[in-house]
Amino acid sequence: MRNIYRNTERGFEIITSVATTVLGNSITFIIAVCTVIFWFSNNQFYVQDIHSIIGDVILSITFLSMFIIQRSFGHFSSSLHLKVNELVASHEPARNAVLNAEEKTEAEITELAKDYVELIEEIKQQESPL
Repeated sequence: MRNIYRNTERGFEIITSVATTVLGNSITFIIAVCTVIFWFSNNQFYVQDIHSIIGDVILSITFLSMFIIQRSFGHFSSSLHLKVNELVASHEPARNAVLNAEEKTEAEITELAKDYVELIEEIKQQESPL
């Protein structure tokens, strides 16, 4: 049962990684713009009532905005990971286990989080006077 769960989690991580890469790609955005232009130039678009036209325009803007937001988030996330990796690598007592954490699986990140919770508890016990 655990193997099925792990394999499902790995598969989901791969799918989300691929989807994030594809949705943040400029070629995908160009295809989306072409799709919206095609829909707006289609005769069915013009025979609709005004409410359907407004709904389609809003849907198109939302659809294209999703690609733009995904692209900007991917750029921001990559630069943030790079900065954090540089800080961790430059600090001598830091554990290198957190370097490239964005490439680790969800299970590995959970294990690292548990290790840090235990480390925090140890530090609290050392600092608190008995």
